[in-house]
Amino acid sequence: MQAPNVSVVTEFQLLGFRTLQEWQTLLFTIFLLIYLLTLTGNIVIIAVVSQDRRLHSPMYMFLQHLSFLEIWYTSTIVPLLLANLTSWGRAISFSACMAQLYFFVFFGTTECFLLAMMAYDRYLAICSPLHYPFLMSPDTCRHLVALCWLTGVGTGFLPSMMISQLDFCGPNQINHFFCDLPPLRQLSCSSAHVTEMAIFVLSVAVLCVCFLLTLMSCVFILSSILKFPSASGQRKTFSTCGSHLAVVTIYYGTMISMYVRPSAHLSPEINKIISVFYTVVTPLMNPVIYSLRNKDFKEAVRKAIRRQHGCCGVRVRGQVFIR
Repeated sequence: MQAPNVSVVTEFQLLGFRTLQEWQTLLFTIFLLIYLLTLTGNIVIIAVVSQDRRLHSPMYMFLQHLSFLEIWYTSTIVPLLLANLTSWGRAISFSACMAQLYFFVFFGTTECFLLAMMAYDRYLAICSPLHYPFLMSPDTCRHLVALCWLTGVGTGFLPSMMISQLDFCGPNQINHFFCDLPPLRQLSCSSAHVTEMAIFVLSVAVLCVCFLLTLMSCVFILSSILKFPSASGQRKTFSTCGSHLAVVTIYYGTMISMYVRPSAHLSPEINKIISVFYTVVTPLMNPVIYSLRNKDFKEAVRKAIRRQHGCCGVRVRGQVFIR
């Protein structure tokens, strides 16, 4: 009779940045500041897009959902990271670890598809402006957004379920700052070959396909704007597309290097640095790239500030906000 599959380990110890103990106060301050700026920036985007009717377009609907996603995506990782920096060897229960893994994969997958849809939206707007209102109608936009979220919900189940079925007999120390797939697989005392292959195939399907779709959209956009008669229009579009491509490359590049690679592993410290980019840095960069560099959004922010000051009875000259 086969022995039942029972996990002996009931909790894990997240080691975090244990090799940088003398820097824990500085790291805590930096990560806390980034987290607060990320929350503030994305909340501002959601509020401004909701209040300004001029921004009720497909592009800003995607941006609003991306901002909502980024709040929960970074909140899945950073609070535990901050707690870990104040108490080395922070304990996390087995069920809480699996829950964090699920939400990390769920939000990460949804972001990949949202970024791909945003690139497709810009491709239609620039390369097919006459057909854009028909091809990207409000109903179509809502359906695409719903598809992104539903795909993320479904994708999150497979890795977390397969990891939770592995045997963990000890040790229980995760050499990372959150419950990620590679360190959890390494801790398993049962064969993880099938799990590793399934997660590899899933990572290729999500990360590489979404990155290629985003890259193809950017290539078509760049080839289209080269036909613009206005040099200023070319520079403006190149700047926007270049910034978008830089953020996308950092996000997908670090994720692909982490999850789409042979079984030979990088050092745990390198893995942590790579993970910081796609869990902490890019959620902060997205509001900057997609909104603060956008003229219409900045004007909407100015109007919201003027309204706020008007409600408080403060008279403010317009040029203070225009500069």
